[in-house]
Amino acid sequence: MVFTGKARKTVQEEKKEQRIGKGSDQVSAIRVLLTDDNSEIRRVMRSAISAEEGLTVVDECANGLEALEALRHKPVDVVVLDIIMPQMDGYSFLEALGQMQLEHPPQVIVVSALGRDDFITRAVELGAKYYMVKPFEPSALCARIRDACGQASASSATSLVSPSRAPSLDEKLAGLFLTIGIPAHIKGYLFLKEAVKMVIENPDVINRITKELYPGIGRRCNTTASKVERAIRHAIEVAWSRGRIDTLNRAFGCQVAMPDDKPTNGEFIAMIADKLAMEQKSA
Repeated sequence: MVFTGKARKTVQEEKKEQRIGKGSDQVSAIRVLLTDDNSEIRRVMRSAISAEEGLTVVDECANGLEALEALRHKPVDVVVLDIIMPQMDGYSFLEALGQMQLEHPPQVIVVSALGRDDFITRAVELGAKYYMVKPFEPSALCARIRDACGQASASSATSLVSPSRAPSLDEKLAGLFLTIGIPAHIKGYLFLKEAVKMVIENPDVINRITKELYPGIGRRCNTTASKVERAIRHAIEVAWSRGRIDTLNRAFGCQVAMPDDKPTNGEFIAMIADKLAMEQKSA
């Protein structure tokens, strides 16, 4: 079933709205906007929030574009935001939110499986109030929502983030690409992920980039080798144009890129594949 961005209110939510509306002396509920492309995760978060007095979910969105549209039409106190989403990822949403100049901008709580320090730092720099690493207890999210709006919470900060697990190769690639400015909705993002994984599996394929690597990705993604090459080149150009090369250098722990020295497709793929292959061997 395709998610449309609109969700039917639960019985708990309808009863809560009735209680809130009974008297003017009632404290207004904290209005929460859920933004995550995983409908099951949204369902779990909505259920937990709906069970809490003083919290209410005003809308659900499957990506950043839907969330921006929702913010234009309804007041929101807290946005719960995933990072990896189609059409507009969490980082791009935070950038756009900062440019909206809302009279009462919402607090943002990022919830993501990406737990590296540089990913967290990037989100906070873009305006996120808190960053929670998936998986986490739903009650911990509710406590963070209250904290974000200045309501006292009995939970300690350390209890709100679960112990981090080792991220998968796909999660590492997604986090790195999003952090340096390659958005998840462009085709080059997917093709770059496939290219790096193929080179990690068979390092020699980087030496046959036009005859084997591009055609191999094309077969996997049902497209042509020339379209793969152009899309990857465009993705790298997007990253360099956004000026986040310092983030790439921090991820490598040394200077591997310069703003005025954009790498070729092969150089970029080989650089990322070599780093991740070394991490896998040392793990």
